[in-house]
Amino acid sequence: MIPAQVKIVEVGARDGLQNEKEFVPTQTKIELVNRLARAGLRNVESASFVSPKWVPQMADATVVMAGIERLSGTLYSVLTPNMRGFEGALESKADEIVIFGAASEAFSQKNINCSIAESIARFEPVAKAAKDAGMRLRGSISCAFGCPYQGEVSIESVVDVVKRIKALGCDEIDIADTIGIGTPKRTREVMAAASNVFPRERLSGHFHDTYGQAIGNIYAALLEGIEIFHTSVAGLGGCPYAKGATSNVATEDVVYLLNGLGIETGVDLDQLVEIGDFISRAIGKPNASRAGKALLAKRQSGAAACV
Repeated sequence: MIPAQVKIVEVGARDGLQNEKEFVPTQTKIELVNRLARAGLRNVESASFVSPKWVPQMADATVVMAGIERLSGTLYSVLTPNMRGFEGALESKADEIVIFGAASEAFSQKNINCSIAESIARFEPVAKAAKDAGMRLRGSISCAFGCPYQGEVSIESVVDVVKRIKALGCDEIDIADTIGIGTPKRTREVMAAASNVFPRERLSGHFHDTYGQAIGNIYAALLEGIEIFHTSVAGLGGCPYAKGATSNVATEDVVYLLNGLGIETGVDLDQLVEIGDFISRAIGKPNASRAGKALLAKRQSGAAACV
C-alpha cells in the first residue's frame, strides 16, 4: 500500500521562519523560496498574510511574493486567516491559500482566539472567495495527535474537523502533529479514520520531531497510503504556543527516507543539503537535519561513511 510517488510540501520559508525573533532579510526569504523550488519541490509555502502585530516575521509577505521566481509546475502557497489576508494572497498571485484550524478546543482558543466552530465560520467567506477566484484551497488541522493545553485529542474530534473543513471545499487537508507527540500506531489510526471521510490521496501528514518520532510517523502514514507530507528544510520551525515543541521534520531526512524506500519525489537531495546549510548559516541557527549534516560532513571530508 506504500505509494510509489510522494509529494512534499516544503514549509520552511513560512512555518519554519515565522517564529524567528530576529527579522530574516526579505532577500534571504526570496532566495530560500527560489532555491527550494529549483531543487524540485513542487509545493512551497512562501509567505503568510497575517497581521504583522501577531507575526512580525511575515510583514514582508507582499514583497516576498513579488520577488520570487515562478517555476512552471510549482505551487506557491500562502497562509490566509481572514478576508484581508485573502485579498493580499489574491493580489500576490498565490497559487494556493491555506486556512488553519485545530482539533483541540483549547488550542483553538490559544492560537486563534476562538472556538473550533467559530474558526470554521470565519473561514467560510475566505474559502468561497478562493473557489470563486479559481485558487486551490488547503485546510490544516493542528493538534490532531495531542494538545499542550487539554492533553489527549480524540480521533473522533479529528474526524469531526476533517468533515467541517471538507465542507468548505478544500482540495487538500493537513493532519498536523503540532507538538510532536504522535507515535506510529496512533498515526496509522488517525490517518485511517481521516481517510474514511476524505480522499486518502488528498490527505497530508505534518509532523514535528519533538519526541523523535517524526520519521517513524511518516513511515506509518506511508503504510496507510498517505502520499503528501509537509517538511521543513534544515528542520526549521516550531510552535510558540506549545512549550518544548521542537522543529518540523527536516526535508533532507524525509527525502533520504523516501529515496531509501524507492519512492519518487522529484527532489534533489544534494541541493537540499546545500539549501539547509545556506539558511542555517543565514539565520545563525544549528542545522536540525541529521541527514543533511551527515551528508554535508561527508562531502566536506571526502571520507566514506562509517558502518
